[in-house]
Parts: sequence; structure tokens; C-alpha cells
Amino acid sequence: MTDFFNQYGSQIIAKSAEHLYISAIALALGIVIAVPLGIVLTRTPKVANVVISITSALQTVPSLALLALMIPFFGVGKLPAIIALFIYSLLPILRNTYIGMKGVDANYRDVAKGMGMTNFESIRMVELPLAMPTIMAGIRLAAVYVIAWATLASYIGAGGLGDMIFSGLNNYQPPLIFAGTIPVTILALLADFILGKLEQKLTPQQVREAQ
Repeated sequence: MTDFFNQYGSQIIAKSAEHLYISAIALALGIVIAVPLGIVLTRTPKVANVVISITSALQTVPSLALLALMIPFFGVGKLPAIIALFIYSLLPILRNTYIGMKGVDANYRDVAKGMGMTNFESIRMVELPLAMPTIMAGIRLAAVYVIAWATLASYIGAGGLGDMIFSGLNNYQPPLIFAGTIPVTILALLADFILGKLEQKLTPQQVREAQ
């Protein structure tokens, strides 16, 4: 085990940081775009069906094919990988945001309106906190997806732990495969755990107790 870490330790750390960088940016972009869009779509149901159908269709494109499709437009490297992973992160976040916001009891909206809240205040102070568990479930799922699929980004020169996995496969070196696979699994579990803790912080206590 000591020899293993002596040989691959620095490479594992460097590739893990690279992998996390790609995944974090893609997920952050997904959250910034999909959460506000999901909220807006609850106010426009007809448009919602079209937008969610389009994002669902994008989700059906094989991840390797989507990465390859990015090359003519963005070349190779981290940028096309981030864009492809961002596209994959959209559906779970968008769908859960839409479902979570639509699932808020209409009585809460009526009470907020009766208190003189604007539409924006109702969303920010009432609906969003109540929908937070569902929204965070989508973000957690997207995080695991993105971290797992980021291994394929190695094929277009984006780096990350996929470099070690595919190098091990190509050269018949199981230690390299394990050196790439185990950190990916740990990163996915760690991301899910951290986001779970964040969900608890963002969800009002009354909502947590009612679940």
C-alpha cells in the first residue's frame, strides 16, 4: 500500500483536483441556470412542458457522443467537457426545481399574498424554502452524475481521474484503474454528503420536522 501511494499519490491528488474543478464548475453552472429557470417555468406551464422535453431529449444523448459533439465548436480540453457536463446537470436540477415549486401548497401562496408580499418575495421567503428538499435532491443527483461522467472527459483532453482509468485500461495496469476509480467514488459520496448537510441548513426546521 505504501509503495502504491509513493508511486501514484501525487498523480492521484493532481488528477482529483482537476476532476473536482471540472465537475464543480459544470454543476455550479447547472444550478445557476436551472434553478431560476425552473422557478420561472412554474409561472408558465405551457412553456414548461416544451423546455423540460428539450432538456430530457438532451439527456438521452450518450455522454461520450455529447463530448465528441463539443469538439467542432469548442475544440478539446476543459471547456467542451464543462459545457457537456453542464448540459447533463440541467435535467435533474430543472425538473426537481419545477416539481418542488409546483408542489408547494397553494394556501401558502395565498397567505403570502394576503400579507402583502410581492410575487418575488413569495418565491424567496415562502415557496423556495418549502421546495428546498426537492430542489436539493435534484442538485445532489446532478452532482453524482457529473462527477461520474467527468471521467469520460479524459477522451477530449480535459484531464481528471479518467486519465488514470483509461491509461490503466489501455496498458493493462489494474493499479492505475483503481487509483482513478476509487477517488471518483469518494468524490461522489463526499459531494452527496456535503450537499446533504447544506440541504439541512437551507431547509426550514418546520419543513424538516414535517418530512
